[in-house]
Amino acid sequence: MKLKTPLLMTAVVLMSCAGRHKQADPSQPTDSVAAQDAHVPTTEELMLPDTIYESASSLQYIVENQDSAPLNLKYYDDLYDRPDRVMTFRRNLLRNASFGGRVQGTPSQIEVAWSYDTPYGKSETKFGQWGGGTGWTGQPLYAHWSETEMDSLRKGGAPLTDDFGSEEIMVGSLCGEAFFLNFQTGHPSRKPLDLHNVVKGTMSMDPELMNLYVGQGVSKGEPLGCQAFSLLNHQRGTFFSDHRAWRGWQAFDSSPIVAGGYLFWPGENGSLFKFERQSGGKIRCVSTLRYRVNGAAPGIESSLCVYRNYGFFSDNHGNIICVNLNTMHPVWHVKNLDDSDGTIVCREEEGTPYLYTACEVDKQGSDGYCRFLKLRALDGEVVWEQQIACCRVDLGTKVLDGGMYSTPLLGSGDCEGLIFANICRNKAHHDRGQLTAISTDDGSIRYTVGYGNFCWQSPVGFLNEHDEMFIFTADANGVVWLLRASNGEVLCKKSMGANFESSPCVVGNSAVVGCRGTKIYRFNII
Repeated sequence: MKLKTPLLMTAVVLMSCAGRHKQADPSQPTDSVAAQDAHVPTTEELMLPDTIYESASSLQYIVENQDSAPLNLKYYDDLYDRPDRVMTFRRNLLRNASFGGRVQGTPSQIEVAWSYDTPYGKSETKFGQWGGGTGWTGQPLYAHWSETEMDSLRKGGAPLTDDFGSEEIMVGSLCGEAFFLNFQTGHPSRKPLDLHNVVKGTMSMDPELMNLYVGQGVSKGEPLGCQAFSLLNHQRGTFFSDHRAWRGWQAFDSSPIVAGGYLFWPGENGSLFKFERQSGGKIRCVSTLRYRVNGAAPGIESSLCVYRNYGFFSDNHGNIICVNLNTMHPVWHVKNLDDSDGTIVCREEEGTPYLYTACEVDKQGSDGYCRFLKLRALDGEVVWEQQIACCRVDLGTKVLDGGMYSTPLLGSGDCEGLIFANICRNKAHHDRGQLTAISTDDGSIRYTVGYGNFCWQSPVGFLNEHDEMFIFTADANGVVWLLRASNGEVLCKKSMGANFESSPCVVGNSAVVGCRGTKIYRFNII
């Protein structure tokens, strides 16, 4: 790929450090004493270059900055990587769902530890009633509060109940409220928080501040946008909606993330926003990337995946874009076949970062392909692709697209060389939906497990004491599944009777997840 400077830019150009971090040569011997005195790379040394590849010239974009000073990231630590928290969708900057789930031996049962009923929202919207429970992606959050944090919550005026304890689940609902539950009992730990509109996506907790970030999905009559609350008193400190965006739909289904001191939030209005954060639920937009491809401004429903100072997202026109989070300029652009809502996953393999993503079958028509890609993260080069035939299904009142809505799950333990995704095959195959195990080396399909219906949920993994991997997932028929990840053996399946669109949050040997209707469950894998 050739390097090229921007062509169709009216952007404010910011300077950034372009130092490269030299990777250690694993073939050379190391000295343990010298290693103790080894140089720790600075943020500037870890900075990826301010490069714009030829592929990015297909984007028409502007970058609007509110401040004249450079807005470089302050550090590269993943503040989400702590065992006592699940604070955003798929847990961390790489969105690799490293929840750390553990089980003993070979689990064979899915036990309902508790369930909680949300109200059923009957408000009429442009798209009808949305009910309660949770939708896509709807992953719960988890916090194991310290004594100091619990004291702050008690003194801050949060509407705590008698069931408030050190372990808390937080989840946004289709009924337009956020619910706070005692992880151990499932009883409300606080009064519900009014989110003003329907919420489908996954909320995010700030990893440093007592802030809760929530995007709205569908309006119940109030303006649509994204918002920030204080967890200390449940006051909404910020509501943000950008009516200068190049696309008019102001929904935010993506789960925002804090990287290098800033909050990054993609919107369905075709923009990526960079916010400064303050306590009390205060955020201030400092930079905005707006873009078009072939004259159209797509919407972004995927959540931003971050590697150092590069961010990656896909949109509903099939664009895959890498952005330098310092300058907010695109670095490269790859075109997939179709709409892509599932969040990109990143992993370093032998010192090189790679991305995994796939598309749906929507704009291709009734029949098409879910194109699953492995990309080099630094330049967007396609390593391999796998095309899986899928169809759209006309249900009369609506059409269900085929392909991948889920965010894929990287294998670990005895499945290190696999990646797993729930694919909606529909009429292109005898299985409406299936778990598909793909080799990360060459993209070949190793096996599939068929479901009775389509599946939008993102699967999660558990390891036992022998590093054997097991997968928990659920489908649109309301069936929860426990699978041996190495070969797809079904160890347990149980019908719960409701559509699971939301993705689970894993804590220990438990998966907490909601479904369409009114239910939120905690399942124990035993």
